Amino acid sequence: MRRIYVDHAATTPVHPRVIEAMLPYMDKQFGNPSSIHVFGRETKAAVEEARRTIARLLGAEAKQITFTSGGTEADNMAILGVAFAAREKGKHVITSQIEHHAVLHACQYLESQGFAVTYLPVDENGRVRPDDVREALREDTILVSVMYANNETGAVQPVEEIGALVREKGILFHTDAVQALGMLSFDVSTLPVDLVSFSGHKINGPKGSGCLYVRETVKLHPLLYGGAQERNRRAGTENVPGIIGFAEALKLAQQDIEAKREKYAGLRQCFLDILRAEQVVFQINGDLDHCLPHIVNLSFAGVKADALLMNLDLEGIAASSGSACTAGSLQPSHVILAMYGDEERAGSAIRFSFGLGNTLEQIEEVAYKTARIIKRLHA
Repeated sequence: MRRIYVDHAATTPVHPRVIEAMLPYMDKQFGNPSSIHVFGRETKAAVEEARRTIARLLGAEAKQITFTSGGTEADNMAILGVAFAAREKGKHVITSQIEHHAVLHACQYLESQGFAVTYLPVDENGRVRPDDVREALREDTILVSVMYANNETGAVQPVEEIGALVREKGILFHTDAVQALGMLSFDVSTLPVDLVSFSGHKINGPKGSGCLYVRETVKLHPLLYGGAQERNRRAGTENVPGIIGFAEALKLAQQDIEAKREKYAGLRQCFLDILRAEQVVFQINGDLDHCLPHIVNLSFAGVKADALLMNLDLEGIAASSGSACTAGSLQPSHVILAMYGDEERAGSAIRFSFGLGNTLEQIEEVAYKTARIIKRLHA
């Protein structure tokens, strides 16, 4: 039985060229970038070259890129860092109900520290309404954080519109772009954003790599202490292989984005067409017209997500019921609940996400096996 991976929104296989780029920094070029001898200088130069590459590809300046251990740390650095640096100006933060838990839990921590947080609702397509953001703004609002694209449904948010209205008020705007990177083109120099979170392992890079884009006027309170690395924003010896791998992965991810989008949209359409032809009853969670092309989230009435996932796994198919960070939880998806307020729909929601290595033949097999399992579970 061959195994088919359709959970690329959770993590992705590392591209062979990324592995090749990283290997020298695990062996011969192993120096600490903070060391002044030649071993340290060599790795320092490699880290700074990677920073320049990432900045160029994102439309940023090198000094605006702070390396992190991934999206979770970048989100925490943005939200907690801004909140504690600006607490004398105000203690109100705005976010949405469908954010990744790296954002939601950071905001909950702020509430325990005396901050006020507004959690905005979304419409049935899983999108935040800009008018809701406008109405939630207060005199003491210091930060708005709305993700670029949702990790469970792929719903792309009206980030430019939200950012523009927030900027009019002189309030900082953060967006978690972890899921969008590699599927959407980025130029942070033209976006009305102040902080953007990115991660390497969602774009065929190594786990434990990521960065936070920070506009130069933004003040951040550091979360880690112990060294002057990353312009005093993040203490600790840099993950040199991870940084090198992240830069190489981003170079590859930015190549032929439109061709990849077209390919994955085609795989998704094939998958849905087969389910319909097999007379499987399902609901699409979200609007495919405002969605990342490699993600489709479906609810199958009368079928529990855990039962379907177990049966898919037995057939060699890897999918998920939502964020990988909450995969062990028995709670229904907070994203689907926010969209529809329907626990049954949330409890039967499955995410299929496509990526490197997936073929049309594989997706056809996934669709037919999914249809067969659904029919068996209904029997």
